[in-house]
Amino acid sequence: MAISNDTKLSLYEQDYQLWLKQTLAQLRSRDFTKVDLQNLIEEIEDLGKSEKYAISSYLMRLCEHLLKVKYWEAERENCLRGWDLEITSFRIQIQRSLKSSPSLKNYLHENFLLEYGNGRKLFLKVSGLDATSVPEQPCFSLEEALMEDWLP
Repeated sequence: MAISNDTKLSLYEQDYQLWLKQTLAQLRSRDFTKVDLQNLIEEIEDLGKSEKYAISSYLMRLCEHLLKVKYWEAERENCLRGWDLEITSFRIQIQRSLKSSPSLKNYLHENFLLEYGNGRKLFLKVSGLDATSVPEQPCFSLEEALMEDWLP
């Protein structure tokens, strides 16, 4: 009897939501012998990566918008309100992440220069300004960037 392709796939590969439900049930009933440990370990690792990716993305976009406020004089009058709204939104998202995972504060400090640089690249691309007009090193600190009402 031939085995179909579906039979060769694990439940994790066939139906992720069903795999989650089954894994939770196994963990709750302490039936550890049937738990798909390899995929569970990968999922837990990915959760940490996802949180780090999200907070890095918010920080990058926050830096981009702070640079818009500071350097994009031609658009400031028309766009400041929208930029300020985006800045507030990114700060709220970062604070939410830090509330559920305070240890990510260290991650923000470690990656601030990188995400400032990425935000600077985005800003230069959208604004069309010359790269020499915006410093490669941050013109604000992480603490200032996260301050609720601070603008450069």
